[in-house]
Amino acid sequence: MPADVSDITKNLLPLVAAGSEKAFRQLFHLYADLLHTYIQSITKSSELAEEVVQDIFLQIWISRETLHNIRNFRSYLFVISRNHALNIIKQLIRENRRIKQWEESKALHADSDPEHLEYRLSLIEEAVRRLPPQQQKVWVMSRKQGMKYSEIAVATSLSRETVKKYLQYATSSIMQYVASRIDLLVIFLLFIRR
Repeated sequence: MPADVSDITKNLLPLVAAGSEKAFRQLFHLYADLLHTYIQSITKSSELAEEVVQDIFLQIWISRETLHNIRNFRSYLFVISRNHALNIIKQLIRENRRIKQWEESKALHADSDPEHLEYRLSLIEEAVRRLPPQQQKVWVMSRKQGMKYSEIAVATSLSRETVKKYLQYATSSIMQYVASRIDLLVIFLLFIRR
């Protein structure tokens, strides 16, 4: 890294630690593209890399008072970014496993009876209607309209991170609602058949 960037960073860190938004923006512009490229090489996703960069700089701003303790900001930035990216990848893998398990479980319990399929679909629709309005809107835009986080963020004037959280909450609520109703149906059917 050129000495001038290192010197600029050393001058910016105390200003950011003191709460200067201008210095923070300069620090962001100084490292954002470089960090994005690095994280994209790990995640193989530009969208995920953008998310990590935003998360990391948000965290830096939140904990800005501790910046005076950092001796090599560039190394610090790359280490925490790599760790954050790996944690997100692990989280996505866990989420994909849960979805796959849920789909496999759903397939195992799938009944060829159209009434049962219709019942399950009606449960999903009912669960969606029970969501808070913003979560419902985000879920519909994502799952039914196929929009990406960034597109939903623009359409709803929400941050991309908020869209992501709303979608996670909505999906979890829907899955819990449907699973609890299907479990009740299975129990009910077991008792009726005896």
